[in-house]
Amino acid sequence: MGTRFVPAVLLTLLVVLHAQLWFGRGSVPKVASLATELEAQRQKNAQAQLVNDRLAAEVQDLKEGLAMVEEKARLELGMVKPNEIYVQITK
Repeated sequence: MGTRFVPAVLLTLLVVLHAQLWFGRGSVPKVASLATELEAQRQKNAQAQLVNDRLAAEVQDLKEGLAMVEEKARLELGMVKPNEIYVQITK
């Protein structure tokens, strides 16, 4: 009886471990889906980093000189200097 008990216990443990591998919390399909989600999040983070870098460069330009401030004022607010003629060409 002892000789059949050990293989039965080992086989039962093997079945339990295999079930955990395929259906448990850290199963192979779950890990694969998490890897896909991770890659998607990394792409979103890379895009957000590009936006942040561009905004940081713009902030640095605004802090360093008036050229960027003047350019923004001209484009967004329609600033015109004294003795300057504003001409708008429409197509």
